[in-house]
Amino acid sequence: QVQFVESGGGLVQSGGSLTLSCAVPGIIFRMHPLGWYRQASGKQRDLVASISGDGRANYADSVKGRFTISRDNAKNTVSLQMSSLKPEDTAVYYCATYPASPFERWGQGTQVTVSS
Repeated sequence: QVQFVESGGGLVQSGGSLTLSCAVPGIIFRMHPLGWYRQASGKQRDLVASISGDGRANYADSVKGRFTISRDNAKNTVSLQMSSLKPEDTAVYYCATYPASPFERWGQGTQVTVSS
């Protein structure tokens, strides 16, 4: 596996919840900081949340209190629990290293659509 593989997206009503999962490429050091990013249609890709190798998390103001990032270093996975979803959370969500490199191995992402 040489790319990040995201899953768990879907269509959800406003106020609903989703949990995204990501398989991290084996070549990424297990303690490397990771992040979840999102890109809405026609907009740039933005950082949503990041997590250090030892589990310290930071969040964008827009998702603080609603999203939770976590990681399992033994399984090389990172997750994003999303609750109280809003239509403005609609985007393609990606996981990657943090901060993202210009040569980042971006995956296909997973689409999250929140209906009002």
